[in-house]
Order: sequence, then structure tokens, then C-alpha cells
Amino acid sequence: MNNRPPHHIKTISEYHRFRGLPKPEHPLMSVINFDEIDNFITDKQTSWVFDFYSIALKRNLGAGIKYKYGQQEYDFDEGVMFFIAPKQVFSVEAEGEYKLTGWMLLIHPDFLCQSALRKSIKQYDFFSYSANEALHLSDKEETQIINIFQSIQQEYKANIDKFSQPLIVSQLEVLLNYASRFYHRQFITRKIINHSILTRLEEILEDYFSQESLIEKGIPTVQSVANELNVTPNYLSDLLKTITGQSTQQHIHEKLIEKAKEKLSITNLSVSQIAYDLGFAHSQSFSQLFKTKTNLSPVEYRRSFS
Repeated sequence: MNNRPPHHIKTISEYHRFRGLPKPEHPLMSVINFDEIDNFITDKQTSWVFDFYSIALKRNLGAGIKYKYGQQEYDFDEGVMFFIAPKQVFSVEAEGEYKLTGWMLLIHPDFLCQSALRKSIKQYDFFSYSANEALHLSDKEETQIINIFQSIQQEYKANIDKFSQPLIVSQLEVLLNYASRFYHRQFITRKIINHSILTRLEEILEDYFSQESLIEKGIPTVQSVANELNVTPNYLSDLLKTITGQSTQQHIHEKLIEKAKEKLSITNLSVSQIAYDLGFAHSQSFSQLFKTKTNLSPVEYRRSFS
């Protein structure tokens, strides 16, 4: 790995020039078929930052090629989808020449102006997933995604008129919704990997709330838990919601309430002391959360054991 700053690509036209591609048909979007591109030649590492969205379906990445974004590194040897948001740093590391097949869609945020997708695209959390959280498609799913890429390409290469932008945006939204469906499927079907994450999450929270130094460390955050699990916060919460129906924050609160109930039922510690022991700076915040989760105040819960 080198320490050179990322290569900042501000426009889609600039990306086309850098890759030796023909000028894009539209200044704010592009559809690229990797089969039409000569082999990429790169040095040991090239890091990138785009000022636009990138959605790619890539195959034949081959051994020795690594993609990195979200600070995680992953080797791929099968077809996968990457979703990269503007200003997100990612890198490609390879030696010499390599050939990709697949598709890439580049969309500048300005292309989404006057469409509801300009705001709603931020709700698709997979744009903030890291490389080891890429979407792995079945053959059937891949065919569906390729069909959408081809439909967008057909409109992209047609004469631009007042219908072009809304038609492309509508197909882009279809693609994103299919990606959401396929990610949901991936959360369910990758049981071994996902259940190991759940098991590790329980171990992390159990260990955290059993420590004596909670008063200094405070309540664990979603970010800190995700870091421990080596996943991104959004991926972790989306996974947990699919598997358990609860977000990461809700899992943290469930473990916290479990520990609070234990202390209230088997110790004589004051409510304030229990709150501080569990990492709360103010006992009122603890009492409010406890009542929200149990419909009882800490004192009322303790009295139920009398």
C-alpha cells in the first residue's frame, strides 16, 4: 500500500478521458459495458474519490485483484455488485494487466434534480457498505440486473429529449429496489456468516456491560460495536433488522436493560449507582430508557420483587 492521496475525479467526462473512453452521451451520467473496454493497466495501487454515484456489476476480477472501500479489503473471484456514493474513498490494487466483464453506471447527483430520488437515494444504506459487504448475485438475479443496465443503456444512447431523464431515473430506482431485495435475500441465505456476527455481537455486549469501567467509557455506540465486528454500522443494522427485527441500537438497549434488571433484582444498589455503573452520566436518562422499554420505572421494577 502506498500513501499517495486518492485520485479525485470530479466529472463523468473526466473519468471517461482518464480511461480512454469515448465522450459520454450525457455530461451527468454514463453507462459503461466493460466488454467494450481494453484491459486496465494499473500500478500497485490506485485510490479514487468520485463526485458522483457509481454502481457496478463486475465479473472475472481474478486472483490478486483487491477492492477496498469503507477501510476494508476483499478479494473477489465471482460476480458482485458495488455501490459507491460521492466522496467515498475506494481503491483498486493489482499488478499489471487485468480484464473485467460487467457493467458500470455513473450518476451525478445533479442528474437527479427535480426527482424524488435525489433525496431518497440516501435511504439506500448499501451505498455506505464496505467491500466485504458487497452484493453477491445468483445467476437469475444477475440476469435481472443486467437487463436493467441494458434498458438504461438503450435510453442513454437514444436522442436526449424531455422524457430521457425521468425514464432513466425510474429505471435506476427499479435497479436500487431490486438491490434492496437481493440484499435482504443475502442476509437470510448467508446463515453461517450472519449468525456468527449475531453470536459475536452478543459476546461483545456481554463483555462490555460486565466491565467495571463503564462509568468512564459510557454506553457502547453503534459505531464502536460495528468496528468490533469489522462491518459498517448501516450494514450491521440492516442485517440485524432482517434477522431479528431489531436495529443495532435496540440490541444495545436490550442488553443494557437485561443488566439493569439483574442489578435491580439481586443488589441493593441505588438507582443512581446502577445508572452510573451502566455508563449513564445522568440517572434520569437511565430511568427514562428503562421505563420506555419495560413500562415500569426502576423503582417500580424493584418493588415487584418485594
